[in-house]
Amino acid sequence: MSLPRRIIKETERLVSDPVPGISAIPHDDNLRYFDVLIEGPTQSPYEGGLFKLELFLPDDYPMMAPKVRFLTKIYHPNIDRLGRICLDVLKSNWSPALQIRTLLLSIQALLASPNPDDPLANDVAEEWKKNENTAIETAKEWTRKYATEKS
Repeated sequence: MSLPRRIIKETERLVSDPVPGISAIPHDDNLRYFDVLIEGPTQSPYEGGLFKLELFLPDDYPMMAPKVRFLTKIYHPNIDRLGRICLDVLKSNWSPALQIRTLLLSIQALLASPNPDDPLANDVAEEWKKNENTAIETAKEWTRKYATEKS
């Protein structure tokens, strides 16, 4: 099965012109499957963290959104404990005009500004609304614990 030209082009651009703070490397044996690393944005509770994600392009991509999930444990109101992400561009607002890089930038932006009013992890969103400082401290602690590379 050959890859659509668009996937090849997008992959080449991701590798040759990477987004700052984001790397997306396709698997050698399946070019629809990417290992993604996203650096926690500065000035966010995730600063200093390196988050691993997996991204998969379904057969009907770009008509359907990529499947993306966090593999690194994260304390965030829009990401559940299975790593699923609540983000409009992954669901209702997906458009074939969007690209993998646009999607990864949206995920990075979500880390910079969590939205507890559209939660996927209700307990985290509740904490975020009731006591934002405590939630941010927990997010920082989880980032230190789970999202820093052990050397």
